[in-house]
Amino acid sequence: MSSGHKRRGHEEEHDEEHENHERWLVSYADMMTLLMVLFIVLFAISQVDQKKFAALKTGLSAGFGAPVAIMPGADALLDPGGAVAPDSVNIDGSSGGVKANANIDPQVAEINPERVAQLAKATSEAQVKREVENLKKARNELKKALAKAGVAKGATFRFDERGLVVTIVTDNVLFHSGSATLESQGRTILNAVGPTMRELPNKLSIDGHTNSIPIHTEQFFSNWELSSARATGVLRYLHGADSIPNNRMSATGFADTKPRLPNSDPRSVSLNRRVEIVIMARVDNSSGRAVENLGNGAE
Repeated sequence: MSSGHKRRGHEEEHDEEHENHERWLVSYADMMTLLMVLFIVLFAISQVDQKKFAALKTGLSAGFGAPVAIMPGADALLDPGGAVAPDSVNIDGSSGGVKANANIDPQVAEINPERVAQLAKATSEAQVKREVENLKKARNELKKALAKAGVAKGATFRFDERGLVVTIVTDNVLFHSGSATLESQGRTILNAVGPTMRELPNKLSIDGHTNSIPIHTEQFFSNWELSSARATGVLRYLHGADSIPNNRMSATGFADTKPRLPNSDPRSVSLNRRVEIVIMARVDNSSGRAVENLGNGAE
């Protein structure tokens, strides 16, 4: 009896140990199943039309001057494909004289890199042309305002890669020599141009310039301080008198580093002392040169 009882107890204890040993597999299997479902969901929501994306990417790269490199057999965004890139690529979809895959999506085949490039170029040119026309209208309005105020020659106009430059000579007009205090005639000019500039959507860059004659006073240690004070003085006046928002304007002092005339020219002493209000063109920086060329071209 005692021996049988011990044997049954041993068998029951062995069965409990066996059941505990198997139970962790169930939890492990559940965890693996959940992880698999998670990765399947992540994979499913991350899928894009890779062929169309690759074709569009190729077209845009060709259109904006980037080298075109297509790996045959690559149909994933980061897949380098199964072959070496051909020496030359036919933008119509074939390479090295071999016709394109007949099974390619017709919508993908219609994406022509040359047409994409032409569209990008035409869009950029249209944007530049439209912005130059807007700046020319602003220039005409500013000229009318100056003439109405009796200071028709108070400012000159030109285009550069930044936009429309309104130049006001400071020599006894905006400021006296060595001073950053606005003169009455200078305030008249700013009062004339301020309302038109306030209505424009463009940002304004106000640049102060001096001639090459050095200055060293208690107020201005050098021409850097003087040119900066003049630029910020014009900025503050436009903000106070015409309520042009500060976040639309910036002020910079250039001292004598950007002269309009060489120092050998006798007129440089007066004409290089100036404040320029640049009405910034609202185009991409790469289009700046086109703004200058088109703006200064024939009317």
